[in-house]
Amino acid sequence: NSMHKGGLIGCGYFSRNHLHGWSKHVEGGEIISLCDADPAALHECAIQFDIPPHKCYTTLQEMLDNEELDFCDVVTQPASHRPIVLEICAHPRKVHIMCQKPMAPTVGEASEMVDACRAKGVTLMIHENFRFQPAMRALKQAITDADLGELFFGRVTFRSAFDVYKDQPYLATDERFIIYDLGVHALDVARFFLGDACEVYCRKQRVNPAIAGEDCATMVVGMASGATCVVDVSYASTLEEELFPQTLIELEGPRGSCRIDKHFEVTLVQHNTDGPPTITKTAVPLPVAEWMSGPGHLIQASVPPTLQHFIDCLRSKSEPETSGLDNLKTFALMMAAYDSADGGVVVKVV
Repeated sequence: NSMHKGGLIGCGYFSRNHLHGWSKHVEGGEIISLCDADPAALHECAIQFDIPPHKCYTTLQEMLDNEELDFCDVVTQPASHRPIVLEICAHPRKVHIMCQKPMAPTVGEASEMVDACRAKGVTLMIHENFRFQPAMRALKQAITDADLGELFFGRVTFRSAFDVYKDQPYLATDERFIIYDLGVHALDVARFFLGDACEVYCRKQRVNPAIAGEDCATMVVGMASGATCVVDVSYASTLEEELFPQTLIELEGPRGSCRIDKHFEVTLVQHNTDGPPTITKTAVPLPVAEWMSGPGHLIQASVPPTLQHFIDCLRSKSEPETSGLDNLKTFALMMAAYDSADGGVVVKVV
């Protein structure tokens, strides 16, 4: 029941969601220290979340040397993840790690992160928050309770024209964009519901000429179970209703189907041998807090349960759902999607 004390690394755009979660919603864990190479960003974050100046550092080494941390929360860009994780693991103290997605620029670097944490004997969890959205958890429970049989088809859809470049301008200059930034979420959701993948075929497109990378992708994923999942993501889709940042899900089994419709409604359709199917609709409420607002409310609401899962796993000494080892499978699937799109072929997932 002791409080796990953490240091947050990276005081940029998304760190506020983590810090609100840690300070207001998580039981058994708290952030006591901040680290960022930019003194201005560090100071601004410290003021907003009442972190004393002597607990703020511009180098990771200083923070690790001066603070007795149980964990680090890494909220930086992917290229920095590997060196940060390796530096934490090289320190004499055992410090568990939660790290933002995607894991790293390459599968090799992501594997190094997993190996270093395993050798050190520390937990590595990837902050893969889409699966912790309330509607996703409700859908998973509905499928379990209804016993639809082994799922044979799935669809994960995220289509929007929302201006994501305003708050994250680097997205417009990244040569790899939507599959790397958003598709990794969607692919993790596919694995959450349908299990591991064995192959993928992908086509990607750049519709917006003002950006460097792809802003649309369609992936057909063959699952190890024999199921097929279509994963489609877009930031170029002007639709009748802007649903950002909702993900719509469809899942089918031999005894029925289940889906997440717009506005977080879970629809369960159960087969009846002697009549029409039974249809049950359940509206899943979205958690409300004073710091959650605007279109990103859904993403913000998924952060606290993700953080809480990490702490619960540390307290129970259990493996997180999105451990480094598990998320390595999602990461490899994402990179295989790029290989498929570049080569125009089906790619086996190793």
